[in-house]
Amino acid sequence: MTDDLSLLIDAAHASGEIARKHFNASPEVWDKADNAGPVTEADLAIDAMLGAELLSARKDYGWLSEETEDGSARLQNDRVFIVDPIDGTRAFIAGERHFSHSLAIAENGLVTTAVVYVPMMDLMFAATNASKSTLNGEFITTTKTDCLDGATVLAAKPNLRPEFWNGDVPPIQRKFRPSLAYRLCLVAQGRYDAMLTLRDCWEWDIAAGDLIVRQAEGTVTDRHNAPLVFNNPHPKTKGCHAAGAAMHKELQACIRQPADQ
Repeated sequence: MTDDLSLLIDAAHASGEIARKHFNASPEVWDKADNAGPVTEADLAIDAMLGAELLSARKDYGWLSEETEDGSARLQNDRVFIVDPIDGTRAFIAGERHFSHSLAIAENGLVTTAVVYVPMMDLMFAATNASKSTLNGEFITTTKTDCLDGATVLAAKPNLRPEFWNGDVPPIQRKFRPSLAYRLCLVAQGRYDAMLTLRDCWEWDIAAGDLIVRQAEGTVTDRHNAPLVFNNPHPKTKGCHAAGAAMHKELQACIRQPADQ
């Protein structure tokens, strides 16, 4: 039987094939309910393919996907697929290359196998809980810096509002990519020192990247400094930030803890 990592890598490549067919080809787009953002025919086609292929290969695994109506059945499974068919759909619609496919397997709340694929640049990030993270087969690792002054941090602008910080906002260099999964992988790769989002995060955006950073010698927590746990009844985490261990400690110390802790 194909191992879980090979299964996810094959599925990510198949997702990329579908995405490339629709990229810059005016795919049909719909607005999801409750201002949940856009969805394209490519998202739905990839979701359908992944659901069919992955669940037929692992009949005892549960399923959590951004583009599949959620239910409670997955909570009865020890292992569950957590996928985002296209992370960065707005970028995909705009013809920007920085979208990704995020595929993970969680067992009893912890991610054990993860793949993030950026098809337009052919970047395959992968990890298991028993192996180091790789990019296209080569080992990757987070940066070792512990200095916030000038650190490169992937974050949306609202995260740097003064009310989120103890004292002054750290003197970081803010950068941005539209895909949360890709942001996590860029930290794992050491291209950037950290990523930060203080808003609640959907599990499918960050499950794969969580493991990839941790297996690249990094640290990932929610905004309260708690490790991320997945396959929750309401599949959201209280933020997510990731960095090398020393940088994460410095960043965490600066974050003002909200009242919901």
